[in-house]
Amino acid sequence: MIHQYKLGGYNIVLDICSGSVHAVDEVAYDIISLFEEKSREEILKEIEAKYSSREDITKEDIAECYAQVQGLKDAGKLFTPDNFEPMAGKLKQKTAGVVKALCLHIAHTCNLNCSYCFASQGKYHGERAVMSYEVGKQALDFLIANSGSRRNLEVDFFGGEPLMNFQVVKDLVAYARSIEKEKGKNFRFTLTTNGVLVDDDVIEWANKECHNVVLSLDGRKEIHDRFRVDYAGNGSWDKIVPKFQKFVEARGDKDYYMRGTFTHANPDFLKDIETMLNLGFNELSMEPVVCASDDPSALTEEDMAIVMDQYEKLASLMLKKDKEGNPFTFYHYMIDLSGGPCIYKRISGCGSGTEYMAVTPWGDLYPCHQFVGEERFKLGDIWGGVTNTEIQNEFASCNVYAHTECRDCWARLYCSGGCAANAYHATGSVTGVYEDGCKLFRKRMECAIMVAVARALGE
Repeated sequence: MIHQYKLGGYNIVLDICSGSVHAVDEVAYDIISLFEEKSREEILKEIEAKYSSREDITKEDIAECYAQVQGLKDAGKLFTPDNFEPMAGKLKQKTAGVVKALCLHIAHTCNLNCSYCFASQGKYHGERAVMSYEVGKQALDFLIANSGSRRNLEVDFFGGEPLMNFQVVKDLVAYARSIEKEKGKNFRFTLTTNGVLVDDDVIEWANKECHNVVLSLDGRKEIHDRFRVDYAGNGSWDKIVPKFQKFVEARGDKDYYMRGTFTHANPDFLKDIETMLNLGFNELSMEPVVCASDDPSALTEEDMAIVMDQYEKLASLMLKKDKEGNPFTFYHYMIDLSGGPCIYKRISGCGSGTEYMAVTPWGDLYPCHQFVGEERFKLGDIWGGVTNTEIQNEFASCNVYAHTECRDCWARLYCSGGCAANAYHATGSVTGVYEDGCKLFRKRMECAIMVAVARALGE
């Protein structure tokens, strides 16, 4: 299977199953589009007729180009068949029972009242609560006990707002550090925060202990303050931006992300990206809102067209900034054309519910943070482990071939079947397809690959 598109002045051809990416001229692009439909003679005749007015393109050139395309096919770099389905699920079978990451819901409460919050302002459709040290310690012990031979373990401090329970966060990290060597493990911590409670102590601690930090900022002040307000209705932009600037400056070369959400209010999110760049931030992410279709924040069909255009303009901006010597990272455009995930990872799908789980303040286990509070998806708890094996098996069987709609999608080996939570909330099944999300993903991948091609060619 191949996918062809034109973007940024490039004619790009993807060979889906080999992973090959080709930037080609017009003649090769046209030949490839006909290659599997017509005979050699038919293709040469059609291409010769199309370019008959071009003095710089001869019949010999066209015949040579055809031979080069044939050579790429013979080398397994074009029109490669999909023979991966028998492998689907094998990685999860091999690592069954091995947990590598936990999302610790350290606080089911928040000091902001964001209307688009999927977590119901941190309560997750339940009661406000914070995780005790004892529960958090048991969660870390559960992770170690179920991590098998894995050395690197990931722990995300999530909320609500984690800094509303900061002392427990610090105590848990200190506990993990105290047992790392004995247990033969290496913990990598991530903190996600809205910034309201960030101070010098938080900055110093996070820059020492956190492998990554995720800082919530929606870009423009008027957009951010429209949604990210406190319980008195006051916007948080003026309060958090100076703190985030100080945080990032002190962080040096350690990882961070400015993480924003775009909604019906700002499908023109490139303005928010530019705002963040002007504030001095260069590790950026802007995510589409996920909410009910009748929610005022939901993206409309008209918004989707704007967003698609914004992704293309974002790609152009990235290349422009490259040339100016001011490159920046956009999370969804991070792609490695020379390597990247192995085929087993590409087809096995999301690890939620198997190698990755969320832990509530009470110690209950869920497949990921987006399922927390939905009782059907409770897997068990950190004392007794996973007891709801039926649900876990449902997630274990999620792979790119479990989604029938994915089989003919050119992007399937890039998204690996997509987000199980988005699929469930859109269709009622973790093996369903969230089509709006798919449309956005495919556009992002086209743009990301174009940027990677331009950078590889030094243009």
